Amino acid sequence: MAIYFGQNGDVELKRENLNSLLQSTLDPSDVNTSKKRFSVDGAKRSIITGDRIEIATVDGSTLELVSGHSHPDVTAYAYVDQMGGVRLYDTFGASITGEVSSAKALVTPSSSKAITIQTTNSRFRHLATVKNFELSTSRDQIDLTSLGNQFKQQYEAGLVSGQGTLDCLWEHSTTLADNTNRTDPEFCFYLAQLAVRLEQGADFAGRFYLYKDPNVSANTVWYEANCVVTNVAINVEASAEINARIDFITNGAITLATGAAPSALLQEDQYKILQESGSPILLEQD
Repeated sequence: MAIYFGQNGDVELKRENLNSLLQSTLDPSDVNTSKKRFSVDGAKRSIITGDRIEIATVDGSTLELVSGHSHPDVTAYAYVDQMGGVRLYDTFGASITGEVSSAKALVTPSSSKAITIQTTNSRFRHLATVKNFELSTSRDQIDLTSLGNQFKQQYEAGLVSGQGTLDCLWEHSTTLADNTNRTDPEFCFYLAQLAVRLEQGADFAGRFYLYKDPNVSANTVWYEANCVVTNVAINVEASAEINARIDFITNGAITLATGAAPSALLQEDQYKILQESGSPILLEQD
């Protein structure tokens, strides 16, 4: 009889897309070409550093923003500073650090332009520094007291399927982080940002691995669910490490799966390749 230990567990999360388009106006004065930075109303409340966003003009005309770009839209990873300014990057890792030198060069628009911004996140990423996690599928024990009245009524109507917690060591920067042996990991800092985001929801898609075998994928077992962050507690002690506890509920179906986690076939620009039915082509499919 096999006995499993938690050392082979893992957590992956995928950033959810914005619940609605962010509509704003890009003015020439909003763009600072020397700092490769621009700002629009609502960006700070809706976009989180590391989000992959698509910026498009409402009328379909050329988007005058990125140097050398002559299309009506552009897709890139975003870095959002404390003032709500946005820089654009080619990779997720570069957007997390937010260095000016690696940001896309910008141009000043010739006139004001109505634009829309939406997120196009599509990848699951390893959540670093997780000490332990708990996932419950007992709906009778779910605590909804931390949700606002609007959301509480919605979830009490039957959309809540479970709840859980994540206990993590606090981390917020790849520059300060230890080597996690994973490419471009997420940190609990992102989940803390979700909890205080005003304009959009605190949703993320999670994979919670009970056992993850890097050599034989058939041995892997995990739960997968759509989650909503309800509470983030930070514990700071002078003589101990800083810990973060993230509470969440799950809405929709919770699946318990084995084998290799499905991955969609992507183009070079990270967009999914779709079948005629509109569903993505999985790597396991011919």
